[in-house]
Amino acid sequence: MKVDPLNPSTQTIIGLGVLQILVWGGSFFILAVMAEPIMRETGWASQWVYGALSLSLMVAALLAPLSSRLVARYGGRSQLAGSGAVVALGLLIMAASHSLALFLLAWAVIGVGMAMGLYEALFSTLGALYAEGAGRAITGITLISGFASTLSWPAVALLIEQFGWRVACVAYALVLLLVVAPLYMKVLPKGGQGEQAKLATASEGAVVDRRLYLLLTAIFALGAIIMTAVAVQLVAVLQGLGHSLPAAIGLAAMLGPSQVASRVLQILAGKRHPIWTALFCVSLVALGLLLVAFAPGMTALGLLIFGCGNGLRAIVRGLLPLALMPPAHYVLLMGRMSRPSLIGQALTPLLGGYLFEHFGAMGVLGTLCGLALVNVLLVLWVMRWMQKQQRGLHGSPGHSTARL
Repeated sequence: MKVDPLNPSTQTIIGLGVLQILVWGGSFFILAVMAEPIMRETGWASQWVYGALSLSLMVAALLAPLSSRLVARYGGRSQLAGSGAVVALGLLIMAASHSLALFLLAWAVIGVGMAMGLYEALFSTLGALYAEGAGRAITGITLISGFASTLSWPAVALLIEQFGWRVACVAYALVLLLVVAPLYMKVLPKGGQGEQAKLATASEGAVVDRRLYLLLTAIFALGAIIMTAVAVQLVAVLQGLGHSLPAAIGLAAMLGPSQVASRVLQILAGKRHPIWTALFCVSLVALGLLLVAFAPGMTALGLLIFGCGNGLRAIVRGLLPLALMPPAHYVLLMGRMSRPSLIGQALTPLLGGYLFEHFGAMGVLGTLCGLALVNVLLVLWVMRWMQKQQRGLHGSPGHSTARL
């Protein structure tokens, strides 16, 4: 397939979106429906079963910078194609695990697959292939992959109900083995390791504005922590605020559609600098959390607003660094910037559980509101940095000169 540097094909975008659904569904999301049957059969404590996901995220965090370096040097096509096989291997080990140690090993292997095949590796690959043209693909892929939990949870739950969780692991692993590598080879063009890799190698010694790098890393990490805390604890927090379990589940279910809706609106809104998307994202997240925490009668509206903001988060992760730095830097730094986010996600269930146990639902919500407001300030700081760059106060800003 010939690479069009400005216009990734619709076939490519749809195919990559489907692949992301499969890999996300078999890694990050699968434990949500498998944990209970696993604990019921094995008797393992919940902190160990759910802690396995934290372990996989830590493994992914440690390997993320290496993943980006490999993309920069060799192109990401083979790495992404291999991610399905690695996640499948983890699922097969999990299906065969009758000891906790083997179960944890399975999730360590899945963490390797996550580093190889989730957003950071894919975005780096798209940056290497299409440079600034990757933006269209990133927006489309995140829209499609927003259905990962919506599609994977019912499918896995049905398999568990009919055949048990071990057979469900084997079945999902077979799907990954049969689909992921061939589909990546079909829809993702060769390339990205030639001239782009030379640029990346040459740029390793170049200076990247450290303040911008730290600001973006902090913005992404705080967003990931907030998202993980809400995903893990929202139902419990809503019950702590006085909602019944069915009401809490119903309210939590509003997040998925609102996240997808915001991504659709992002596509329809047309081209604008991603810093504005980032500002909308963090502002909506903060406003939504504040309404849930301090306006009990507006909980549903608050969750809808939060979901809209959180739905833009993945788009911002892909597009904002691409707009603010040359593609060569983007390819190399995506994995490095993702490490604090993944570490934060791994630790969030433990810290969130501590807050909930000692300070209750309002303790969790108050902390999340504070983090969300800090994120708004950080995005405003990035905007101020961009304005200074446009006025020429700090020399050549590379790709940061796009107008606000």
